[in-house]
Amino acid sequence: MKLAVLADVHANWPALQAVAEDIERWQPDQVVVAGDLINRGPRPVECLEFALKMQRERAWRLVLGNHEEYVIHHAHPREPIAGPWAQIWGSSCWTYEKLGCDVSALEAMPLQQSWHMPDGSEVRVVHASMRGTRDGIFRATPDDVLRQQIAPAPRLFVVGHTHQPLARMIDQTLVVNVGAVGLPFDLDPRACYAQLMWQGDRWEAEIIRVEYDRAQADRDFDESGFIEEAGPIALLIRDELAQARSNLFEWTRDYEAAVIAGQMTMAESVTRFLAA
Repeated sequence: MKLAVLADVHANWPALQAVAEDIERWQPDQVVVAGDLINRGPRPVECLEFALKMQRERAWRLVLGNHEEYVIHHAHPREPIAGPWAQIWGSSCWTYEKLGCDVSALEAMPLQQSWHMPDGSEVRVVHASMRGTRDGIFRATPDDVLRQQIAPAPRLFVVGHTHQPLARMIDQTLVVNVGAVGLPFDLDPRACYAQLMWQGDRWEAEIIRVEYDRAQADRDFDESGFIEEAGPIALLIRDELAQARSNLFEWTRDYEAAVIAGQMTMAESVTRFLAA
């Protein structure tokens, strides 16, 4: 069996197109999109419509990610999103509006996809871990923690979320993080996904890097209205695309509390962060 798993497209349409073309050349038996198809990027409509088309026509399987959850939140807010929070949530709010405030396709996505091989062993794909859509698996994750994150342990466990690829054996389980199609955070700007093959009685994994039109991906930030309409947070995301490294986690750690407290504006915090 040949299995392709991609994740963390983050509304990067040129990157998704390039990866889909590479997958088509490889001709896998199954394709899974392991969450974060949309949000944190400028082309959510194109990416979602394409994935839904491939789900209908090619039986692609989709998985819910935390960024789909963020967009869904706007349809069912616990309280009005206003003040500094309106800019902190600027990307997901913009994405929600671009989707016509229709989150039905997102709400239909399951938290996991799983099936059994002929020998009875299980394949399971989730966005981050069994402990939640924001509970990432990293190279440095201790073994005892990893065992909790994959429990009950299948033969093959595949995730995304961290934007950093890896393949790691623990006990009898191959754990694969497929990296990110749209926003890699390992300093390699090429799109990333995983090709997995069942060979005899075991799984083998290869991380695939794909060149794509990064110049068009950058232009999409302007042409889609994302930069102008989503607020200063869009500048952090654009820099993530350019540098192939994370900004939002670090910005949240260093500046979010000050912005919420009114000690600085969102724009000021972004300017300081990018100048550091």
